Formats: sequence, C-alpha cells, structure tokens
Amino acid sequence: MILWQKGEASVREVHQVLSKTKDSGYTTTLKLMQIMFEKGLVKRDEKNKAHLYKPTVNRQKIQKQYLNKMIKGLFAGSSGELILQALMIKKPTLDEAEAIKKQLVNVKK
Repeated sequence: MILWQKGEASVREVHQVLSKTKDSGYTTTLKLMQIMFEKGLVKRDEKNKAHLYKPTVNRQKIQKQYLNKMIKGLFAGSSGELILQALMIKKPTLDEAEAIKKQLVNVKK
C-alpha cells in the first residue's frame, strides 16, 4: 500500500510509515521487502546506497489475487460470506453503502 501511494520508497521510508501502526523492527521490514523483490512484486533501483523499491503490479490485481485466495481458503468459496463478515466488522460509509447497493443490483441482472 505504501509503495502504491508513494510510487517508490526506501526500506527506511516504508518502515517509518509502518511503525506508526505496527510494532516491528527495521530488519523485519527489510526482509519483507527483499521477499517481495524475489517474488517479483517490487523492483529495486540499486543505484544509490539506499535502494528504492517500486511496485511491479497494480494494486487492483494484487487485491483480486489475495481476495480470491481468502474466499477459497477462509470462506469455503463464498464471496457472500466474506462480504457479510466484512460488513459486520466495519460498517461502510453512506457512499460505500450506495456503491455496494449498485453492485448488488448489477449482480442480479
């Protein structure tokens, strides 16, 4: 998420943002960035001392892949169950609720 927002960032920059909400060490962030690089999820500019990382895939593609895995693994293939659970955990804003209603109407067609 951070790399999609910033476009590119060093491990230190990513870690600074993450450390505001998560309690993890710099080396953990570094290792995760290296794993993402090895998997081809990010590319790395090694010209400077502090390597800059950029995402190689767009956010929507990754979201679809992970949601697909979640639906299959955690919700027995039921997208409806995923949606119900998500709505129980965090209520949508009015705008989000309207967008959900529109999507539900399209599903019925």
